[in-house]
Amino acid sequence: MRRIALITGGTRGIGLGIAATLAQRGFDLALNGVREPAAVADVVEQLKQHGGNVIYCQADVAVRAERERMLEQVNTHYGALHVLVNNAGVAPKERKDVLEMQEESYDRVMNMNLKGPFFLAQAAANWMLRQQTSVPGFRGCIINVSSISATVASLNRGEYCISKAGLSMVTQLLALRLGAYQVPVYEVRPGIIATDMTAGVKEKYDRLIGEGLLAQPRWGLPEDVGKAVAMLAAGELAYSTGQVVMIDGGLTISRL
Repeated sequence: MRRIALITGGTRGIGLGIAATLAQRGFDLALNGVREPAAVADVVEQLKQHGGNVIYCQADVAVRAERERMLEQVNTHYGALHVLVNNAGVAPKERKDVLEMQEESYDRVMNMNLKGPFFLAQAAANWMLRQQTSVPGFRGCIINVSSISATVASLNRGEYCISKAGLSMVTQLLALRLGAYQVPVYEVRPGIIATDMTAGVKEKYDRLIGEGLLAQPRWGLPEDVGKAVAMLAAGELAYSTGQVVMIDGGLTISRL
């Protein structure tokens, strides 16, 4: 039986890198995003070329009714969910000093990056526990894609850092809660990854990378994150629940 993975924000950037890797490894996919289905039709067809089933679930994960509708769509189509990849996220529309951060920006980022992923993971976890009692050999897991910003402070996007730090605690809480049921929960923490979200700061990071910011002097790629997620989804670190997998080219290594 093929395993089913739901990937939020799965049609572009890091999410698409994850989706492509899981499709190559034999997973059937449910891709989530906020764009209209016609806008992602080419992506869906591209991923189907790997031989699996792929559906698109248009939903804003920050909205309860849309999360519920998305999970119902997955259940109706597949009847199962084995892997949740909480990847969807947004950056602040404007980068402002932490002393000038606007409450509206804080709410927008926290709702999408923390509240939505937590309650989606909560719902998925309960579904996985129900499957575990009714489906012989069921194996589930939850993978939260956060950021080095969970621990690396950026004064001009504090709301983003706070949201990712919160998501890191979500991983630990759910790992503790679900450990006895053998449903591992992981955090994948990317660094500087080449996506549309980082396109606006490419010149800045090109310079910093050239000046030695990273132990491995190159931009990370979405497929770098995808390979880490695929390893976890396949159960290759089944005895490591709650752990953080760093995909940052050595950026966070302490150095003198």
